Amino acid sequence: MRAFVKGNEAVTIGAVYAGCDVYFGYPITPASDIAHAAADYFPQLGKEFLQAECETGAINMIFGAASTGKLAMTASSGPGISLMQEGMSYLSGAQLPAVIVNVMRVGPGLGNIGPEQGDYNQAVKGGGHGNYRTIVLAPASVQEMCDLTIKAFQMAYKYRNPAVVLADAVLGQMMEFLTYPDQVWARPETADWAVHGDAGTRKNLITSIYLDPDLMEEHNWQLQRKFETMNADAMAKAYKVDDADIVLTGYGTSARIARSAVDALRDEGIKAGLFRPQTLSPFPTDQLNRAVRDRPILVVELSNGQYRDDVKLHLEGCNEIGLLNRMGGNLMQVDEVVAKAKSMLKGAN
Repeated sequence: MRAFVKGNEAVTIGAVYAGCDVYFGYPITPASDIAHAAADYFPQLGKEFLQAECETGAINMIFGAASTGKLAMTASSGPGISLMQEGMSYLSGAQLPAVIVNVMRVGPGLGNIGPEQGDYNQAVKGGGHGNYRTIVLAPASVQEMCDLTIKAFQMAYKYRNPAVVLADAVLGQMMEFLTYPDQVWARPETADWAVHGDAGTRKNLITSIYLDPDLMEEHNWQLQRKFETMNADAMAKAYKVDDADIVLTGYGTSARIARSAVDALRDEGIKAGLFRPQTLSPFPTDQLNRAVRDRPILVVELSNGQYRDDVKLHLEGCNEIGLLNRMGGNLMQVDEVVAKAKSMLKGAN
């Protein structure tokens, strides 16, 4: 089955096929269509939809639902995600799975409702308190808005950790054809850790507080060991990198623009390729280094270089790294990316 849908609606469709039980959220542009679609689909399917009184209420409802083993999701943008940061730290600290969708808008502060990628550090590094991490997936199409939402649920339950689907205003509002999944994801077993309100799960404890410093430290170490195992699920896509003289990299909408620039450069006889991470946390370090080797890298992003800084962090070599970025809701043009790539290659010769 195929349908022509918005990226935001594709997120809700993905949640349905993931078996999501409950949606708690509060509307905010440009993410509101996710809640609108959930308000339509969920009651028809016997699932729960509730508009919370605010974003802090929504994320704490998610905590409660996740504690009982329910597949729970919320979505927001900008200031709303900032309000959820304490709850996301609690989810990670209590080892509870949940999916949070961030359709990024412009910041800081109130900003505007245009596309930006300035929430990268907040999502990947953790905007809340403590030594926690979230899983972060970065779709670049309407199809991936659906598919990576399903993947977010799968990873969240595999690692018992909150997962963020990090999109942007362009991906949320654009329309493309979506091929529906073949089947609903098989419901995970949760009786070994969740509280179902029965005798079998009475022994289970959901908490992130250990007043004894030694117990709290051991809990932290246990979390860090778990976070390290997530690296096995790092994902990325490479496009025409095998013979490339320069590798472009970006995620989300920026990756779409960069791919068009790669094709334009190839049309001019310039060998360019694209490396696109699908997970930002865990970061696809091995895939990045295999793709770029010793070649120059041009980072394309809608922020002040937050993703560029992570590319630098994960590189094993001393590659030349360029940056082409826009902020404020502005998109870079393909010809700007092409010109920047050419200037980098000219400077290397």
